[in-house]
Amino acid sequence: MLKKGLLVGLGVLVLVGLLFGRGSVSHIKTSLGMVQQSVHDAMPIEYEIGRAKQMIKDLDPEIHRNMHLIAREEVEVGRLRSEIEKAQTQLAKNRADIERLSSDLKRGDSNFVYCEKTYSAKQVETDLSRRFEQYKVKEATVEKLTQVLAARERGLSAGREKLKAMQAAKGQLEVDVANLDARLEMVKVAQSTSEFNFDDSCLARTKELVSDIGARIDVTEKLVSADTTYACEINLDDEANTDITEQVTKYFEASEKADESVVVKLD
Repeated sequence: MLKKGLLVGLGVLVLVGLLFGRGSVSHIKTSLGMVQQSVHDAMPIEYEIGRAKQMIKDLDPEIHRNMHLIAREEVEVGRLRSEIEKAQTQLAKNRADIERLSSDLKRGDSNFVYCEKTYSAKQVETDLSRRFEQYKVKEATVEKLTQVLAARERGLSAGREKLKAMQAAKGQLEVDVANLDARLEMVKVAQSTSEFNFDDSCLARTKELVSDIGARIDVTEKLVSADTTYACEINLDDEANTDITEQVTKYFEASEKADESVVVKLD
């Protein structure tokens, strides 16, 4: 929907440019910037965070490609280093042979024996000259290879540093986006909390009712405690212990007095 709105806005701007000519180019650019900004502001933050996460994931292929290039370069640099080491070993032997032949020629002998074979001074001189030319070519080649190796090692080191920096930047971006995600969740919680508006008067009335019920229950509990006679209560009133015969006598005396009272009333 937003993309469609942006396309419509661009179409209107182009139409304005065609109608009013070149003088309206600056207005078109200003309006285009405003349209782009409004579209950007209209994007939900969740969508933008999701887009940022996807862009971070899109860095992985580039990182893996650089890792592959660095690994391949490490192999090539190792191979070149080994080649140079072998060439330097061979150069050292060639130099020793050249110095030996040169030392022999300096003695001024007419013949020389090497490996049980005899060579004239001219043959030795010719061989020494050939060896010396080959040595200089090989030495120059090794020097060039050494320079190439140094350059490739510097490039490899720079590539490693770049890869480390890219990986570190990707990790930091992941942390930053996670932090933004957490902050957005906190904002949502704060927004949802602010939507709950309690009626304080209703809350106060409810508290008052609960307090009144508690007070009534307290009064009822006290009344029940006051009216209750406990079986374990100590009796403080002494009652005289009377004999059974006295009880019988008192009972019948009271009965006779009642009968006499009835007779008098009849008379």
